[in-house]
Order: sequence, then C-alpha cells, then structure tokens
Amino acid sequence: MTGQALAVFVAQYQAGLDAELTLLTRLEEIAARQHQAGAANDLDTFHTAADERDRVMEGLLAVEHGLMPIRKTLMEHRTTLAGGTAFEAVAALHRQTAQRVAAIVAGDDRTLESFRRAERARRSAMQALDQGEQTLAAYRRVVAPAPGGSALISRKG
Repeated sequence: MTGQALAVFVAQYQAGLDAELTLLTRLEEIAARQHQAGAANDLDTFHTAADERDRVMEGLLAVEHGLMPIRKTLMEHRTTLAGGTAFEAVAALHRQTAQRVAAIVAGDDRTLESFRRAERARRSAMQALDQGEQTLAAYRRVVAPAPGGSALISRKG
C-alpha cells in the first residue's frame, strides 16, 4: 500500500475518532444526568436519559463499525506509519478515546452501586416495617383482650 493511501486511511481514522469523541462527550453528559437522577431517585429523568443514551450509543456503534476495517489496515501497516506526525496524533486520539470510555464505564459502575445501596436500604426498611407490624400485633394481643373475654381471666373469678 502506498504512503498516500495510508495517509488517507489515517485521515479517515482521525475523522472517525473525532466523531466518536463528540459522541462520547454527549454520552458523558447523559451518564452524569443518569447518575444525578439515580442519586435523587428520579426514575422518570433516569429513564428519559437512558432512552437518549441508547440513541447516542447507536451512533457510536455505527461509527465504530465503520472504523473497524480502517483500524485493521492501520494496524497492519503500523511499522510503516510509526513515527509519522499524523499517525502519532491519531494514536494519541485513540488513547484519549479509550480513556473517555473507561471514565464512562467507571461512572456507570458508581451509578449501579448507588442503585444497589438504595435497594439494600429499601429492603432493610421493609424488613423493619414488617418486624414493627409483628411487634404491634403481638402487643395488641396482650393489651387488648379478645372480644368475649380472655382465657387468663374469667368472669367468675
């Protein structure tokens, strides 16, 4: 493959990575909104953001799908391209993209953990309510005798 053809691939890959970074920025914004909505237990906002996130992810996957054959070609010729200014810039952009993805995934992990904590707290509160109801029912049985008299005290006695 000629150097000129490889330069075209590098330029195409850079344009694709720029598009991915734009979409990843949008995805970070949505993920932050989801995290805030999750912390506030605002499920409507969370689900609206999730729908928007799905649309952005579709675009991201489409761009990534288009970049796969270009990436493969660049990897096959990386020894030829190594050291070139354009290739090094694209390699740095590729690393930046990977870092953004890792940051989004880490944020998602934090959001999921906050949902897990909220679910544990909800279960604990439900268990406490259930135990409180059982205690109240037992207390009522002791304090308020059943209609028609109690087995412990008879009317004759």
